[in-house]
Amino acid sequence: MTVRVQWRDSVALVGTVVKWLSVPLLAPLAVGLYYGDGGVAAFAATVVVAFAAGAVLERVGDPTDLGSREGFLMVALTWLAASVVGALPYLFAAHGVPGVAAASAPGSTLGNPVNALFETMSGFTTTGATVMGDISFDTHSHAVLLWRQLTQWLGGMGIVVLAVAILPELSVGGAQLMDAEAPGPSIEKLTPRIAETARALWLAYAGITLLEILLLYGLHRTGYAPNMGLYNAVAHGLTTMATGGFSPEARSIEAFSGVVQWVVVPFMLAAGTNFALIWQALTGDADALFEDSEFRFYVGVVGAVTALLAGLLFTGPALGLRDAVGPIAGNLEASLRHAAFQAASIVTTTGYASVDFAQWNGASQYVLFVAIFLGGSAGSTGGAVKMVRWLVILKSLKRELFVTIHPSAVEPVRLGGRALDEQAVRGIYAFTAVYFALFVAGTVFVAVDATRIEESLTALEVMSAVAATLGNVGPGFGLVGPMGSYAFLPETTKLLLVGLMWVGRLEVLPVLVLLTRAYWTS
Repeated sequence: MTVRVQWRDSVALVGTVVKWLSVPLLAPLAVGLYYGDGGVAAFAATVVVAFAAGAVLERVGDPTDLGSREGFLMVALTWLAASVVGALPYLFAAHGVPGVAAASAPGSTLGNPVNALFETMSGFTTTGATVMGDISFDTHSHAVLLWRQLTQWLGGMGIVVLAVAILPELSVGGAQLMDAEAPGPSIEKLTPRIAETARALWLAYAGITLLEILLLYGLHRTGYAPNMGLYNAVAHGLTTMATGGFSPEARSIEAFSGVVQWVVVPFMLAAGTNFALIWQALTGDADALFEDSEFRFYVGVVGAVTALLAGLLFTGPALGLRDAVGPIAGNLEASLRHAAFQAASIVTTTGYASVDFAQWNGASQYVLFVAIFLGGSAGSTGGAVKMVRWLVILKSLKRELFVTIHPSAVEPVRLGGRALDEQAVRGIYAFTAVYFALFVAGTVFVAVDATRIEESLTALEVMSAVAATLGNVGPGFGLVGPMGSYAFLPETTKLLLVGLMWVGRLEVLPVLVLLTRAYWTS
């Protein structure tokens, strides 16, 4: 068998990214020095390992003309390599490095390699599912908890997109790399040069992140958010725009005032919006947002989910719905706030929680479960199926009804006034079919694996665990809900969910194509 993929060139580029991953690792190292609560040695050791491993991998090949096949391989391997390297600080902090004691308390679950890989894959893919049994500074250092948030911010707009933006050696073939990693059917070229497009997307992403950090910290300074200090403001700014959901607070956004929850909602919605549209709006074309059919559909869907949840919460079941302040049922502001927050959080796949929605009534939980599959816009940091695909599916179904009535009519599927190529429509159906096939297969595996260790899980818990990891949402319901964790699951299930997070973030098909014989030989 003759391998026709220049895999050595792909591996060399992976090495370049891994080597430069040592730079963001300096941020938690500096935080560890500032707070003095450990983690410095763990991150110093990881910086050395990342730089050395990357330098070695760079010597495997010498990429000069990257094709689409090599692009698929490089992107898939980069996310795996980044997750492996990103797990090292957790392991070093839990077990210590030679001559330095462990930084994490004995209760840390991240000393287990599978758990460490799960946490870092969840971080880079912006899933937000966690295996941390205790999220607190009593168990983990400020440096370790900041690294969780930083992995999500780096993964939000894309590790490879960032590399294309700042590394000249990746600008050649950058279009193929961005297409392979892009969180949606395609990446919109904003400038004549692909590296400039990558920089524009990251500039918008970083700018909105900074704005949220300043607003959150401003609420703290003015007394509206007493526990939203600078560290928390930075942590939540990094994970909101990444649609990640990792929080240094065990109770997520429930730990903060209602004002903070209202402020976070529009930033989650922005994170679920196509960043190409945001860039156009910021550069003077504000009409681009409202002229975009996907954006209008996205706003309409979030609004509909919010209205439905608000009605269910306001009327309230007999057992009563409460948050940290008091009853939700019968309280219009509280009902609207939690409905808007959870609708935005789940639809955009951010995964934050303003309250433990796993304790809501069945109808509300099933509304949120359906919302797990929706996703943000193409070109956003959100996961799941994506709004543009659902819009095309609805339009194509409408077309089929029309053609059934008028058999001789020629009616293309139109999006934004433009007729879509039939191959693109078929591609969307293929993606959706494969996505739900993976969901079904994963659900069966998790259910059987739980039975093997005699762990009793409800159908909703099993389905939500699979849907939330495949869709990069994070929390599910019940034991894997927003105030729970995935730590109790068997390691085989955790490894499956790690794979689902990886496949889901890279839009399924670019990873699955690597498993075909034709990819390697034809």
